[in-house]
Amino acid sequence: MSTSDQTELPYDDEDAAPPGPTPAARARRARIAAASLLMAAAAAVLALRLASRSSVLVVGVYGLLLILCGVVIELSRRGRTRLGSWLLAAGLVAALLMDGVVLA
Repeated sequence: MSTSDQTELPYDDEDAAPPGPTPAARARRARIAAASLLMAAAAAVLALRLASRSSVLVVGVYGLLLILCGVVIELSRRGRTRLGSWLLAAGLVAALLMDGVVLA
């Protein structure tokens, strides 16, 4: 073997992975951003409900939604983006339904 054979890389530069985040990393970041935005929205609605002296149940529902958003952020950070997406969607639907039921 010559010295030039020893220093050659086993792959070409064209075969190397493209620079930047992988699709999985982009999905994790998207879920974290979505959960963070939903958390901010839930906090704003909770502040409005507290100002209007709503039922304690409504405050509890939005408090649970805030906790769920934090759980989704942690799940996304650990790579469980599908589970986090399902929990986020189910939690949002449940919170909106409970808000409508309790306020009606």
